[in-house]
Parts: sequence; structure tokens; C-alpha cells
Amino acid sequence: MSRAVRLGVVGCGNVLRESYRRELDMLRAAGRVEPIVACSRRASSGEEMLSSRFGFARYTTDHRAVTGADDVDLVLITTSNQAHGPIARAALMAGKHVLVEKPMSTSLAEAAELVELARTSAGHLVSAPYVILSPTFQRIWRRVQGGDIGRPLSGRAMCGWAGPDWGQWFYRPGGGSMLDLGIYNVVALTGLLGPARRVAGLVGTAIKERIVEGRPMTVETDDNAQICIEFTGDCYAVVTTGFTIQRYRTPGIEIYGSTGTIQMMGASWGPDGYELWQNDRGAWQVFEEEDPDWRWTDGLRHVVECLETGRRPLIRPDHVYHALEIIEAARQAGRDGQRREIRSTFAPLELLAEDDNPEVLRR
Repeated sequence: MSRAVRLGVVGCGNVLRESYRRELDMLRAAGRVEPIVACSRRASSGEEMLSSRFGFARYTTDHRAVTGADDVDLVLITTSNQAHGPIARAALMAGKHVLVEKPMSTSLAEAAELVELARTSAGHLVSAPYVILSPTFQRIWRRVQGGDIGRPLSGRAMCGWAGPDWGQWFYRPGGGSMLDLGIYNVVALTGLLGPARRVAGLVGTAIKERIVEGRPMTVETDDNAQICIEFTGDCYAVVTTGFTIQRYRTPGIEIYGSTGTIQMMGASWGPDGYELWQNDRGAWQVFEEEDPDWRWTDGLRHVVECLETGRRPLIRPDHVYHALEIIEAARQAGRDGQRREIRSTFAPLELLAEDDNPEVLRR
């Protein structure tokens, strides 16, 4: 693609205004993205989207005016969870490239349809979370793949906080802590350890009444979960997540191998370097974060770069679908206590060699 990527956005709330804004500003300033049309249910957002702050040429309250626009190459979807799937489907059907916030769909059946549609669509389908793009994740991945901790035997991951007091949809069906938080670590662990075979879980609603947007509400989905994942070779991992965690000081991800341990400091969506223990060295090695400016919204830059270079995105729909199946299996296991077989799989990650991928590793 020799010209700027023409961008359409569906969803003009906090995720766009406060999170993707930085990536959008940098790409606009470099002449790599041209904001074309923005969409929100609220007509009142139009003035801000059309201002120089965002620079969109048009504003609409109908997402079909984005997904069907002839002058849009890439559709970014940052709506509430429940709208992701239908809008992504419409965009793929129109031949657009799609970048959708997690989850790609709140329905596993619809997510499967999106994966199949992406196989024949003219556009790429890239779904958050983008954890495999972080330089720290990629370095840990190379360590694990290179045998620096021996054979992986077990793992642990954690991601949680007290939960949002805005957006009642977080606590409705299609929301929940696993789709909002746990999915980061499920994608990261499967990226490091490969596809899951079976899943068990303890999943529930610990805080059944919350004050959200100043009003009391009944929580209708999970806010507390322990997801237990079985990989090949009797390798096991657990994900602790929930809107029930006030603070924690522990590595975001740990992989325990037959000859060592590697752990990501910080969180999978915001790494702070990593630490490595190897038995033959007998000491912890500390690797400081080399890209503290890396952000969990990096998928936008990555997709634009792929469209510019013709390179296939590193984040594949079947991997994200696999993570969604794990979460749904944990939810079912939490209801009846029975382990669930995972039917889907995905190809091993194909991360570029470090010397071939300088922009991803150090922007």
C-alpha cells in the first residue's frame, strides 16, 4: 500500500479517546493513517471526532456507513463487547481489514464464523489482545522456544483489579472478568506453551451487587475465576483473574521448566521486563524493560505496518478463537465441576527473528 491507510472507527468512547488516541496521533503525524469516518451511538461525539484533535472527515451514528464505505481500508472496532461480532462480520463481508478489541465476539459460534469468514475475505481479521507483539513477550517466547528453561512443565498468570464503575455492560452477559482481563493471559500462555488440551475452572460471581454509573445493579456474569489449563506433555497452567483484586505484587506470567524459570514482570498487557533463573547459572538474571512505551493498543500500528509491507499479521484469528474456547470451557466447568476437552487448535506462533523485526522489538 503506497498511500496512507484509510481508517474507519466504530466506537468513540474511552477506549478510543483515552487509549488508541496515542497510536492514532503518531500514525496521523507520520502520514501513515488518514482518519475517514467515525461512528458512535451518540450524535454528541461528532464534534470531537471531526475536530483537529481526531481529524475524521465524517461522522455517523450508523456503523454500516463505516463498514460499507468505499473509502475505508481498515475498520477499528472499540464498542462494548456485545457489538464486536456483528460489526466485525459486516466489515469482513465488505472486504475491509478489521481490527477489533477483545473479544472478537461474545458468542463462540459467531467467533468460529468470523474465523472461517476471514479465510476467504479480502481483509485481515486481527483481534485483541495484542500481547504477543510486546518486545518482552517476544524475548520470553524466544527463551522458551530456545530451551533456556528446559522443557516447560507448568505456568501461572495473573490479571485483575477491583472492576470498572462505568459501563454496566461489563457486568452483563457478554462481559465479565475473563473476557475483559483473563483473555490477556490465556492468549499469552497458549502463545508460550501451545494449544490447550483440556480445561477446568472455578468461576463465579463473588460481588453480586455493584454501583455502576452511580446506580446499583445486579451482576449477571463472572467476576472471579481460576482457569486451569492442561497442555501436552502433562504441562499445566493456571490463570487467576477477576474484578475482585484490589492490588497485587507478583509477576504477571511465570513459566517453570525442567532446568529453569522465566517470569514476566508487570502484566502481559503492560510488561516491565523479565527475570530468568537457570540451574546451571545458579542466580537470577534480571532484564529491564527495553520498551517502556509499548502499549496494549499496539495492534493498530502493527496492522498498518502489515498493510504497508504486505506482511501477514502475527496475530491470527484461530489463536484468539482458541483462547475464547478456553474461557467458555472454564465457564462451563465452573458450573458443573467437569473438565472440558478443547477442540480447536492453532499453528505455532511465527514471530520474526529479532534482527528482522526491529520496529516491533524497539520502536
